[in-house]
Parts: sequence; C-alpha cells; structure tokens
Amino acid sequence: CYDLSPRKQIIWPVLAAITVIAGGIGIESLTNPAGGQWFLDQVDITIFWFGGLPYKITLLTDLFTLLWLLGVIYATKFFDGLDGLVSGITVIGSLVVFLTSLSPKIGQPETAFIALLVAACFAGFLVFNFHPASIFLGESGSTLAGFLLGTLAIISESKVVTTLVVMSLPILDLIWVILRRLMFERKPLSVGDKKHIHHRLLASGLSQRAAALVLYAWAAVCGVFAFIYQGSSQWYVFSVAAVLVFLFGYFLVRQARVKQL
Repeated sequence: CYDLSPRKQIIWPVLAAITVIAGGIGIESLTNPAGGQWFLDQVDITIFWFGGLPYKITLLTDLFTLLWLLGVIYATKFFDGLDGLVSGITVIGSLVVFLTSLSPKIGQPETAFIALLVAACFAGFLVFNFHPASIFLGESGSTLAGFLLGTLAIISESKVVTTLVVMSLPILDLIWVILRRLMFERKPLSVGDKKHIHHRLLASGLSQRAAALVLYAWAAVCGVFAFIYQGSSQWYVFSVAAVLVFLFGYFLVRQARVKQL
C-alpha cells in the first residue's frame, strides 16, 4: 500500500483515460444547443503505420475525451464526503444510461446491460455504504465510479450531455472548488476543506442520511428531465440546473453566515 501525493495520484486516472482512448473509444460529436452537432473528429494526426494500417490521434476527440473522463473521475472523488453519496449517485446515473440506451432512438441493449451491471454493483455496495457505513469506497472506489460513468456516457451513443445533467451537482461542485481554491483562496487543490455542497447541507442542520437523500433526489430529478428532453434540449436542462445549484449554494452559504452572527 502506497500513500501517493495528489500530484502522483493523477497519473493513474490519466493512464486509465488514455487506455480508453487507445481502445478507440472517444467523443466524436456533441449536440449543438442551436441544433445539429459539433463534430470533434475533423483533425487527424497519423502517429505511425503498422501492418499497413495508420494509427492516428484524433486531436479534438481525444483531448475532449481525456478532459471529460478526468472531470467525471475527479467530480466523484471530490464529492465523496458523505456515507453512500457517490455510490447512490452512481446507481442513479447508471440507471439513466440504462434507460436511455434502451430508448428506441438509441437502441443499444448491450450498453444498457453494462449500465445495469454497474448500477447493480454499486447498489449492492450501497446497502453497506449508506450511513452508518460499514464499508467505504476510498480513493480507488470513488474514482472508479466516475471512470465507469464517464465511459458509459461515451459508449452509449455519446450520451455525454445526459450524464452531465445527471451529474450536474458533483461536476458544478468540482468547478466551484477549482475556481474558489485557485482564484479566491489562493491555495492548492490538494488542500481539502469543508465547503463542498454536502458539507453545507450538514452545516445547515441536516443529518448525513437526510443530506444524502436530498442529493439523491436532485440527481434523480435531473435524470428524469435528461431522459425526457433528449437532444439539444438537454443543454437548457443543464443550464437551468446550473442556475438552481448556484442559488441553492448561495442560500446555504448565506444561512451559514447568519448562524455565525
């Protein structure tokens, strides 16, 4: 067992993401909010030839896939602050991918089966991980959750925006943590704190169970809307979710300040 520093820990998520990319899995297009698609597979760079076949880097596709996977991996890693929180969010996200993959528009029963397996595994873990937890995800478990969700989003007809909506809270929390620590507090990302949204919920007086259930409910509602409003409409759903998360976070921060007075 090795106690790696945060700078060394990032090596393994990067290698995992590169393995996915090297296997030919990538985000080739994104739904344009104005209609149509943004295509990311327009720039190819041939690295070498082997057996008469070219081995290429699809620049924008591979770069966006790397950023996407790292983003979801670290979103679940940073969000793992309550018993059962990441496990439950992963179950909800996997079930949304499962239902989306079975929809007539997508029609991917194989991907749906994989998503259901992921949901079942984390649901079984959640039985013992919900508060008071007797087992824990740890660093490897929380990052694995993000890796599986991110990869499922890609292979299920690039349902990245669907997963983005379901994971809106962890992802927006991650973005806020990065901006807050680097721009406002001027401290490294490796320094933890108690200012995540789940910590704010605890500070507002909710129990661990109640806070986790509130966040489950948010992910489930977002998942329902992501499933109903597919295509470019999902960007509007995410925009509404982002605004609501901002207002909710502002309310929690203001409530905490009032308590301190």
